[in-house]
Amino acid sequence: MVSWRRRPGPGLARLWGLCCLVLGCWRGALGCPASCRCSSWRIWCAEPAPGIASFPVPQRSAEGDNVTEIYIANQQKLESINDNEVGFYVGLKNLTVVDSGLRFVSRHAFVKNVNLQYINLSRNNLSSLSKKPFRHLGLSDLILVDNPFKCSCEIMWIKKFQEAKFYTESQDLYCIDDNNKKTALLDMKVPNCDLPSANLSNYNITVVEGKSVTLYCDTTGGPPPNVSWVLTNLVSNHESDTSKNPASLTIKNVSSMDSGLWISCVAENIVGEDQASAELTVFFAPNITFIESPTPDHHWCIPFTVKGNPKPTLQWFYEGAILNESEYICTKIHVINQSEYHGCLQLDNPTHLNNGAYTLLAKNEYGEDEKRVDAHFMSVPGDGNGPIVDPDVYEYETTPNDLGDTTNNSNQITSTDVSNKENEDSITVYVVVGIAALVCTGLVVMLIILKFGRHSKFGIKVHGEVKGVGLVDQIWLSLQDCDNEG
Repeated sequence: MVSWRRRPGPGLARLWGLCCLVLGCWRGALGCPASCRCSSWRIWCAEPAPGIASFPVPQRSAEGDNVTEIYIANQQKLESINDNEVGFYVGLKNLTVVDSGLRFVSRHAFVKNVNLQYINLSRNNLSSLSKKPFRHLGLSDLILVDNPFKCSCEIMWIKKFQEAKFYTESQDLYCIDDNNKKTALLDMKVPNCDLPSANLSNYNITVVEGKSVTLYCDTTGGPPPNVSWVLTNLVSNHESDTSKNPASLTIKNVSSMDSGLWISCVAENIVGEDQASAELTVFFAPNITFIESPTPDHHWCIPFTVKGNPKPTLQWFYEGAILNESEYICTKIHVINQSEYHGCLQLDNPTHLNNGAYTLLAKNEYGEDEKRVDAHFMSVPGDGNGPIVDPDVYEYETTPNDLGDTTNNSNQITSTDVSNKENEDSITVYVVVGIAALVCTGLVVMLIILKFGRHSKFGIKVHGEVKGVGLVDQIWLSLQDCDNEG
């Protein structure tokens, strides 16, 4: 009897070779060491021999973007995590380095790893650990058990976090004091080792544009903290002095562009940091930065942008006279951005009577500004050009968000009043024409009745008008005569 043994077909062999090729490509692309296994999303290094002395580095930086997990164990040659090593893996979420020779973590080790959520550095040789590598991370877990920490102020931040229940699970952390005695970290006491604090002289800074203002920051803590000012996007000229306590910041010739900015004082030592912030409010005269000819946007709109603090009062003028606003012509503010107001003068169904020069006046207690624009809504009837656009097609209604008092109760005659009077005259003409049409129709009907009454094929005759009897009654009498004759 002949026995047969199934041999791998060429298709299966090719598939296996392709898989090996892909895995080999990933190993080579990521620079994967012999002690590690690498894939597109994970690096796993657990073989003690030959071992690694540093993190695997991809040959091209983009190749490490998709790696979300790095697991390293049993690597006694790995003694430090330095700058720019883990930074190649910007998408990294989970990092584990355990049972290895790790002694040092650079303060800038995780600057680029903003997505890190889980770090486990257990059972290494860490005697000290700064807070700085971790302070910008939103960690859910930081596990540090079984490290030979030395009792010092530099690891006090770990105790503070434990006391604040930072960790999701309790950790039995210890440190070794000067007598080589093992002490629970929660019982560690180090003289002159306290969290810093920062306090500002003013938390709501108000200043008039062009003036100067000085802010002071008083700090405490042990060791004495370093002080810095955070001045993101500040345009105005400024100078600071952090060599003294309190530290000072002077802003000179304050610009209106800095209104609404936040200024922060940061106090930091090896235990931790504290921050105090104040808002800068700048008062300045109004400035109309933009105004344009009207556009048919739902209603007709003369768009404008005004800056000013406190908020300016707006007043419109038409051909030099005060423009009284109403439901047909009114100011709308659509967007408010800090001390900048974007809006328009909205006109409902304007005609040629509304053509002309419009002037916007913006005013507050620090000054005023005005700008003029020429508006043309409709050509004058009879000039052959006709209207530019039919405003009746725009039905949109905006919610008013008026800026200040934009109405005036003086007895000025506005273009809106003229337009309303013209509409009333048009309605009167329609009524008169309708009545005239009804009268004409009645006369025509009467004439038809009279004609057929005199020459009826039924022989209806009107013998003559009977005194005191109307025309209809006479017709009725004629019909009775015809019946009698029949």
